[in-house]
Amino acid sequence: MASDYYEVLGVSKKASEDEIKKAYRRLARRYHPDRNQGDSGAEERFKQVQEAYDTLSDPEKRKQYDAGGAFAGFGSPFGGAGGGGGPGGAGFASDLGDIFSSVFNRGGGRETSPQPGRGRDLETEVELSFEQAMEGAQIPITVHKASTCKLCGGTGANPGTAPKVCPTCNGRGIDSQSQGLFSISQPCPTCAGSGQIIEDPCRSCGGSGLTEQTKRYRVNVPAGVRDGTRIRLAGKGEDGPRGGPPGDLFVVTKVASSPVFRQRRDGNLEVNVPITFPEAALGATVEVPTLTGTKRIRVPPGTRHGSVQRLRGEGPPEPDSKTRGDIRYRFEIDVPQELTPDEERALDELAEALSDRNPREELLRLARRSSSADRSGESGKVGAR
Repeated sequence: MASDYYEVLGVSKKASEDEIKKAYRRLARRYHPDRNQGDSGAEERFKQVQEAYDTLSDPEKRKQYDAGGAFAGFGSPFGGAGGGGGPGGAGFASDLGDIFSSVFNRGGGRETSPQPGRGRDLETEVELSFEQAMEGAQIPITVHKASTCKLCGGTGANPGTAPKVCPTCNGRGIDSQSQGLFSISQPCPTCAGSGQIIEDPCRSCGGSGLTEQTKRYRVNVPAGVRDGTRIRLAGKGEDGPRGGPPGDLFVVTKVASSPVFRQRRDGNLEVNVPITFPEAALGATVEVPTLTGTKRIRVPPGTRHGSVQRLRGEGPPEPDSKTRGDIRYRFEIDVPQELTPDEERALDELAEALSDRNPREELLRLARRSSSADRSGESGKVGAR
């Protein structure tokens, strides 16, 4: 674990509660186990972020942490600063007990009722045409998920009955045992940490409070989304057990390919534009496609095969911005497979006019020079023997 919770969240020690919350949400999404399945490093990082946020989001815990790190405010077992008396002082024992207690109820030593667990996050895919991805769309989706039982309302008990307070933990959900200086807390073995027991389980959900249900939503896909974009629908994941908060639903876009445009990784578009040899050699103005129609662009004289021209602001909208991306036009010199007699005569005349030019002359000169250097080196080696 990292030694500094502020470094874990990437914020300064003067960060506000809002800044800490934003940093936590960003890192939690990045390292969430559902997004990094099989990545133990990401899972460990997620735990670090959660631990740091649990401390820094609580004003009292943060105050103690700032006073001296993770064990701020504890009585020193060696009689140093911090109070609590000499070795094994009562202050040290009670504060250390608070740590173990807070692991289970986050109450800073105060025993509170257990909070219902959060529902699972879900992920689904939605298929879009290229035009829908460029213009934005509202797409209906169907999700099968665990939702609050309609018969018992999520209590887990048959209608007309209700869960009872666990007699073992008195509804706290934890079982605390003192062992010398330490107070060890663990989930109650009778109620599994829920604080309640159900004597007459619901006949529909079997006591879980959840049943498999089909839900239908409409997801607003913003204009300019790329293939693989994840859209978060807050609170549309699985419902939490026993009235716990719901998880989130993540919708992943699958954008169909276009016969004209290609989406680049940077979000811009690219188009292959065939041009003739005279257009490449002499220059020309050619018509090219855009997302809203066509435009004319200039082909400079002497344009080479693969050269690129760019139309700025004609590409897809950029997410969370009022600006648009670009369209890149890659020129490809078109070589005809078949020629008419007139075309053959014209090309013969052009070839005759260019007969004094050899575009491979420099290439061959470099090759001969390289070959001569290699032979010279080999001769030198023989002479040394």
